[in-house]
Amino acid sequence: MAVEAADPLPGTPAYSASRADSPVGGRWGQLILGVLCMSMIANLQYGWTLFVNPINDKYQWGKPAIQVAFTIFVLTETWLVPIEGWFVDKYGPKVVTLFGGALCAIGWAMNSVADSLWFLYLAAAISGIGAGAVYGTCVGNALKWFPDRRGLAAGLTAAGFGAGSALTVIPIAAMIRDSGYEQTFLAFGLGQGIVVMVAALLLSSPSAAYKERMLAGRVSPNATSRRQYSSAEMVRTPVFWLMYAMFVMMAAGGLMATASLAPIAKDFQVDSIPVSLMGLTLPALTFALTIDRVLNGVTRPVFGWISDRIGRENTMFLAFMVEGAGILALGMFAHSPMAFVLLTGLVFFAWGEIYSLFPSTCADTYGDKNATANAGLLYTAKGTASLMLPAFLAIQTATGSWQNVFYLASGMAFIAGFLALFVLKPMRARFVARNQ
Repeated sequence: MAVEAADPLPGTPAYSASRADSPVGGRWGQLILGVLCMSMIANLQYGWTLFVNPINDKYQWGKPAIQVAFTIFVLTETWLVPIEGWFVDKYGPKVVTLFGGALCAIGWAMNSVADSLWFLYLAAAISGIGAGAVYGTCVGNALKWFPDRRGLAAGLTAAGFGAGSALTVIPIAAMIRDSGYEQTFLAFGLGQGIVVMVAALLLSSPSAAYKERMLAGRVSPNATSRRQYSSAEMVRTPVFWLMYAMFVMMAAGGLMATASLAPIAKDFQVDSIPVSLMGLTLPALTFALTIDRVLNGVTRPVFGWISDRIGRENTMFLAFMVEGAGILALGMFAHSPMAFVLLTGLVFFAWGEIYSLFPSTCADTYGDKNATANAGLLYTAKGTASLMLPAFLAIQTATGSWQNVFYLASGMAFIAGFLALFVLKPMRARFVARNQ
């Protein structure tokens, strides 16, 4: 009996492609799973600021020493992603995400019993490795499933990480208040880790021929290379290091705000002042944390979608200029509770898009065969940026003011914006033209 074309014989290329490219729920199902996993690891970074003051109140280690844990988390979350990405590109996303979810749960469980700085730092390293495994896998998988809409797909996936903690800001704050930060670490850590591990069982990657079929006949405003670069080849190109420097400059200011928003609000004496907005009345810090998480998530698909239409570098220039202006204004008006809420929202809105624009630009430039490892290597810029956090805190401690910190962060955002439009855009166009 003849086998129909729609159901090719096992072992043939057509069979592999049809099975690999038709997961349950299709590519949008894979995207949703990625967003879910990202939202489950979001609190490891964005919920951290809620724990800093309670930990310091109990142990009196000092906020700068406690914030070293955040730096360690970001370093391990980012600098190991290229290795984790290599495993994903070679063996698929399932195993790496299972591994990452387990480490995320273990890390926060360790935070719940940490009675020394060194144990807190070890827990941060373990949860960082886990979060990086999940983050790198989900972004890389989105780039592969959506070669025709990289900006949007990377943005939606990264939105899970940016906005995933929005719904849990109030519950975490309430649980810390009512049950203590230790119980909060344990309950949320285990819950989030288990959800990631279950979702990981359904993740898959498309076939090698999938990209060509999806891009057939399409015209994009973004210069796209046909050559598939390995990570070793990529790091030998000037374009990569320019993008890396820009990523560092943009990530530094946002990480400073993420890690220090609660101390900033306390120093400006607005943290507990009620703010009424959109029919809600909440303390300024709680309101800011909630809005910031939402806007930090929304911005990623929004600017990713825009970049699919007007180009990556043009979008970078627009967003980075807004970020610089927002940080500058925050330094001037943060003493007003309403201004604090609105301006921190603007800062996070104009910052979060780097996690959709840079991965999609990287895949455009260096191909998607090794997209997970390559985007992961570029993502290590976030870890490099985290090394600036102790310097930011030292400046604040030495001067007794956040103003110089805000000036530095806004200046880096402005520089990155000009580099995107006037240096990266022509440089990348020439590079891609040589690889058609």
